Amino acid sequence: MKKHLLSALLAMCLVTTAFAQQGKVYETRTVLYLLHGLGDNHTGWVQFGQVQYIADKAIAEGKSAPMIIVMPDADTVHKGYFNLLDGTYNYEDFFFQELIPHIEKTYRVRAESRYRAISGLSMGGGGALFYALHYPEMFVAAAPLSAVGGAWTFDQMKSQSDLSKVSEEKKAEVLGQMDIQTILEKSPKEKLDRIKWIRWYISCGDDDFLSVTNCLLHNTLLQHQVGHEFRMKDGSHSWTYWRMELPEVMRFVSRIFTQY
Repeated sequence: MKKHLLSALLAMCLVTTAFAQQGKVYETRTVLYLLHGLGDNHTGWVQFGQVQYIADKAIAEGKSAPMIIVMPDADTVHKGYFNLLDGTYNYEDFFFQELIPHIEKTYRVRAESRYRAISGLSMGGGGALFYALHYPEMFVAAAPLSAVGGAWTFDQMKSQSDLSKVSEEKKAEVLGQMDIQTILEKSPKEKLDRIKWIRWYISCGDDDFLSVTNCLLHNTLLQHQVGHEFRMKDGSHSWTYWRMELPEVMRFVSRIFTQY
């Protein structure tokens, strides 16, 4: 997984360099993990999302706290943020066991969940959503944008796995891990309480083909009394929408960071 790590560091340096160009030194303690969508890589948010400009502007205007933004690559060798069913490629393990520890060892950030947030768009929105559901103890805030659902993600995992090596029991187990209803119904009380402790921001354009998926997500969270902010705004599955939402995400997570 070394290539992923190098890609993540490259993208992060681009963002932190942009902050330094303002001529100020920031006492950075907080981290936003920002995940790209299908068809992009770690440079997507820089090239098309204008993350440097948007982040600098939000910080300069006092709308966001300074933060390190980490954009890992999930487009090398295989696509996606989750372990493959056949065990040949374990991206989710890499993210939590290698990437986060490396960031917190190398950069001036606090290694506590209250200083970590996660967001992403489309495939990366699904990544942000399920990472926070799988590891709620790791994040204080989650902001999936135009998130894909668990069924789509499970199909993507299957398509890249050698299914002849995967038992039906394993398929059923992983499918349950990618189903929000199942997660919320079967999680132990301690984990469910932690999921409810996370501050959630969910947003999708009203003309997005994933609008129904995100409405169902909203309703499922309501059904299980998981507090969240849900926004459906004018827009489609496009960079125009995600560029519009990025300052809102930064504002949202900054507010959560400063509460602790």
